[in-house]
Amino acid sequence: MSTLHGRILVTGGAGFIASALIWALNQRGLTDIVVTDVSLTEEKRRNFAALRFNDYVEAGDLRARIAQHADAFGSFSTVFHLGACSSTTEKNFTYLLDNNFAVTKELAAWALARGSRFIYASSAATYGDGSQGMDDTDDNLARLKPLNLYGESKHLFDLHAQRAGWLPYIVGLKYFNVFGPNEDHKGDMRSLVNKAYQQILATGEVGLFKSYKPEFKDGEQQRDFLYVKDAVEMTLHFAEKATSAGGLYNLGSGQAKTWIDLAGAIFSALGRQPAIKFIDMPAELQGKYQYFTQADISKLRVTGYDRAMTPLPEAVRDYVQNYLMPGKKLGE
Repeated sequence: MSTLHGRILVTGGAGFIASALIWALNQRGLTDIVVTDVSLTEEKRRNFAALRFNDYVEAGDLRARIAQHADAFGSFSTVFHLGACSSTTEKNFTYLLDNNFAVTKELAAWALARGSRFIYASSAATYGDGSQGMDDTDDNLARLKPLNLYGESKHLFDLHAQRAGWLPYIVGLKYFNVFGPNEDHKGDMRSLVNKAYQQILATGEVGLFKSYKPEFKDGEQQRDFLYVKDAVEMTLHFAEKATSAGGLYNLGSGQAKTWIDLAGAIFSALGRQPAIKFIDMPAELQGKYQYFTQADISKLRVTGYDRAMTPLPEAVRDYVQNYLMPGKKLGE
């Protein structure tokens, strides 16, 4: 039975994936939504300006009020906890421990105690360099060694949820390389599609990182690129159909593509011939760079998710032509 029949809480609602999730909920006619976020810039505010929801609450206010009184905001059928610091270069681990780990613990305990479906964003960054595999069916989570503090903060909650016995009853989503509308506010954390679009308009070419591993040629490092519209369909699946599923799930296209493939799709969407140059990777990234990611999504498929993925060229074309070129957000 769907858990989207009542009030819904979406944290980080002005952010990238969460605002796209609200858009997808609106597409289903659902508007009984409470949204939380922090530090609303004008760019982030635009992400949900055209979306429909019942209330907006500052994340800190939500946290403080439910700590004082669990019923402060009433009941929610589903809690989508997508709010987090997603910067892979964030150096303040104290901040990450509070924002990404402690808050998630508090919200998960609160949701479970109140019978709410709790679906949260883990991350493919928890897999580190992939040497320990990217298998979402392996219960030995301690084997994983994230390459950055962001990944570590996400990994710590996954471990906590497992130790606390919560994982069978909640869903942690390991998003791979998600791209699409509503990511403009993310700065350096924007996808290459967003960055390259601006580069191509300004210079006519795009810069891709050189490879520092002999087994990968320049630009042939591979990632699992997932269109945000597919990502939110997968996310909603766990509240609409797979309502008894629990644990960690990879969310990706299931097929790795090279950065050259992605750049080619961007040029094609713009009606231009590819013009690629290879640039030095910043020294601080060289030891923390993932050269290959590919989501095994067979566990997701077992839950009944049978939608086809949007092919990469088609997804890039939709993003570039329908959102980046006209300067639109989802819902506008």
